[in-house]
Amino acid sequence: MVKKIGIRREDKSIWERRTPIVPEDARELAAQQGIQVVAQPSPIRVFQDAEYLAAGIPLDEGLSECDVILALKEIPPNLIQADKVYIFFAHVIKGQSYNMPMLQRLLDRNCTLIDYEKVTDEKGRRLIFFGRHAGWAGMIDTLWALGKRLEWEGTPTPFSQVERAYDYPRLKAAQEAIARAGEQIRTEGLPPHLVPFVVGFAGYGNVSKGAQDMFDLLPFEEIAPADLPSLLQREPDPHTLYKVVFKEEDIVEPVSPDGRFVLQDYYDHPEKYRSIFARYVPYLTVLVNGIYWDERYPRLVTKDDLRQLFSGPEPPRLRVVGDISCDVNGAIEFTVRWTEPDNPIFVYHPFSGETSDGHAGEGVVVLAVDILPSELPREASEYFSDILKLFVPAIARADYDVPFDALELPPEIKRAVVVYRGHLAPDYQYLAQYLVP
Repeated sequence: MVKKIGIRREDKSIWERRTPIVPEDARELAAQQGIQVVAQPSPIRVFQDAEYLAAGIPLDEGLSECDVILALKEIPPNLIQADKVYIFFAHVIKGQSYNMPMLQRLLDRNCTLIDYEKVTDEKGRRLIFFGRHAGWAGMIDTLWALGKRLEWEGTPTPFSQVERAYDYPRLKAAQEAIARAGEQIRTEGLPPHLVPFVVGFAGYGNVSKGAQDMFDLLPFEEIAPADLPSLLQREPDPHTLYKVVFKEEDIVEPVSPDGRFVLQDYYDHPEKYRSIFARYVPYLTVLVNGIYWDERYPRLVTKDDLRQLFSGPEPPRLRVVGDISCDVNGAIEFTVRWTEPDNPIFVYHPFSGETSDGHAGEGVVVLAVDILPSELPREASEYFSDILKLFVPAIARADYDVPFDALELPPEIKRAVVVYRGHLAPDYQYLAQYLVP
C-alpha cells in the first residue's frame, strides 16, 4: 500500500525557511506516482501555504494520518508520533548528546528514522546535502562583513555594496551585486594599503566550491600556497584579487622528521601530523574555512596563532574569517560561538579572548552562522527537493512491517535507516552506548 506523505514545517529556528519538498515536486509526486502528499502549514516557510494549495497539496496541521513524515531539522521529542517513518537530518550518528533524548523517543515510540546525512552511494559519498548552498551564502556574508570592517577602518570599498545573503530575494540578485563590485575593482582598483588582496580557501569540497563560485565573480588570479611569500615581492596590482586554495598537503606536515605526507595516512592517522597553516595566515586578507574537521585533526588556526599574529609591530592583513564549516572551538579555534543570520558576525579579541557582536574593535571579524543554507531558502529547497523526490516513491511503497533484512528500499536509503521499528538498525547499534539509561 502506498504510504501517505507529510511535509513537516520547520520550527528549530525562525530562520529555517527551507522545505524538503517544494510544491511543484509535491504535485508531480501526486500526479505521476499516485502518492498522497500533504503539508503542515507554516508562517515562515519560503514556499507559502498558498503555493502548496495552488499545487493541489492539502494542508494538515497534525500530520497524524501520515505514514511518512519528511522534515529537514531535528524534531522536538514531545512532537514525535508513534509508529511513523521520519526522514530528516537527525545529527545523532556521532552520539551527539543534545539529540540523544530525541533518539530515545524515536525508539520508545516504535518509529523508523532515515537520516539524510547517511544517504550515500556505494563509496560512502553523500547524496543529499546543502554544502554548495552553505558556501554560496557564507561567501556572500563574508564579503558583506569585509565591506563593513573596511568601512569601520575608514576605507570604503566596492565590497560595501554587498548585502547579507538573506537580504536578497534570490541568489541571482546577490551574484549581480558581487559582479558589480568586481567591475568596480577592475576599473577603479583597491586602495594601495590593501594590496595584494589575498583570499584563502581552506578545503576544496562542495562547501569551498560554493564559496569560490561567488568569489570567482570578482577579478582574480589564482596562485599556489607556496607562492604567497613571493607575491609580496611583486608590484602590487590593485585591480586583481589573489585566490589561494589550500589542500591537506598544504595544511599539515608529518610530526616525524623522516615522515612524508600521504593523504590516506593523514585520514587514517591524523595524530601523526601537525598543522603548518599558521605560516600562511600573515599573507591573507580573508580566510574562508570549508574543511571537514573533528577532534582527531590538527586545527587550522589556534587562539595562540592569532595572538602572535596581532603581536607584531603592524596590524595584520587578516580582516575577516568566514568560518563556513562553523565548528565551535574547532578548526578555527576562535570560532567560540555560533551566530544567527540577522547578527552573523563577531569580533574575536585575541588578547582577552572575548568577543563583541558586529565588526568593530581590535581583533578579527568571524562569520559563524551554522544554518547558512537557510539564507538561500528557495534555491536550497529546490535543489534538495529535486534529489529527494527521486527516492520518495520507493520510500512511500516500502513495507515497514517486515524484518529489517527484508525491507525493500534503494540501497542509498537503506544505508540511512538508523532506527527501524523502535530498534537501532544493525549498522547503528553502537549508538546504544550514548543513550541515557
